[in-house]
Amino acid sequence: MRNAYLSPEHELLREQVARFVAREVEPHAAAWEREGMVPREVLRRMGAAGFFGLMYEGAYGGGDADALTNLAFADALADCTYGGFVITVLVHTDMASPHLHHGGSPAQKARWMPGICRGEVITAVAITEPGAGSDVAGIRTTARRDGGHWVIDGSKLFITNGVHADLYFVAARTGPGKRDISILAVEKGTPGFTVGRQLDKTGWRSSDTAELHFDGCRVPADHLLGQEHRGFYAVMKNFQTERIALAAMAVGHCRQALRLALEHVRTREAFGAPLWDKQAVRQRLAMCDAKTRAAEAYMWHCAWRVTQGHEIVQDVSLLKALTGELVNEVTATAQQFHGGMGFMTGTPVERLWRDARVLAIGGGASEVMLDEAAKRY
Repeated sequence: MRNAYLSPEHELLREQVARFVAREVEPHAAAWEREGMVPREVLRRMGAAGFFGLMYEGAYGGGDADALTNLAFADALADCTYGGFVITVLVHTDMASPHLHHGGSPAQKARWMPGICRGEVITAVAITEPGAGSDVAGIRTTARRDGGHWVIDGSKLFITNGVHADLYFVAARTGPGKRDISILAVEKGTPGFTVGRQLDKTGWRSSDTAELHFDGCRVPADHLLGQEHRGFYAVMKNFQTERIALAAMAVGHCRQALRLALEHVRTREAFGAPLWDKQAVRQRLAMCDAKTRAAEAYMWHCAWRVTQGHEIVQDVSLLKALTGELVNEVTATAQQFHGGMGFMTGTPVERLWRDARVLAIGGGASEVMLDEAAKRY
């Protein structure tokens, strides 16, 4: 079925991403799962291919593209069955580096953006804390001005790319108000900044996730992104890009789970006939496909509305909740129809099932997303 939102250039980009994943990722990613990281050389090759700067300014090596182009990339990438690789890339392209794109000064962009686009400077965004996740206004990490520096104190948790990133965009409280939060760029190796333990996760095994600690961490005053005390609103703005990317990841996992399930039930025999001959199996997979197609269409519509300049907080909140729940339903169905093999570590359907779970939690839990949407009725 042709996607009416995509141009021939978008389709070409999707084909390029698919070829890269087939050549550079799928044959090697099982080892990355065991190692708990994606090799930096692979990320540099993605940067060299032009995948890391699609929506950024051409002056810095970017592609000056729109939200549809960016989604075409994320959607094609999400067809990879290794969620840890996918989230490693999407955190860099859609969740962390956009803070520099939206809030950075010309001098800050000139310093860091070329390396970001080339895949030589990998980024992470540090918002979540032990006591604050979706509630961004509840963060306790602080930053105080001391002459020509900001001094950061606090801890962050569940930070994707946290171990191996080069540049971190850190949300810190800079005033007494509930939303007096600012975003500061912190380079790895800055005194007072340490990467804690690498966290062991159920899924996304090839992405590195860490806790971060700031103990009197001094960063130059010109590392402030945007205006002081306006970081809360920068985070809220960037959540729209992040959540569309996570929706693309969920939809891609749905497609792959359905593909695997269809292949399996057409060849696996039970009681003298293929599972495909069972009406209940066919109907359940068809319903999963219908829901996936509907969610995919909604996702593209949201991206198109961004290109038209519309306010889409409600739509993106609904999309994130919908796709986060749907991917768990579809991958669980695919796993169920694989029988015992679906519970074996290392099989693609088992990997999709465990990687799917966090998509109803990370980037805004389903309950939080639904409440955000409900407040706007």
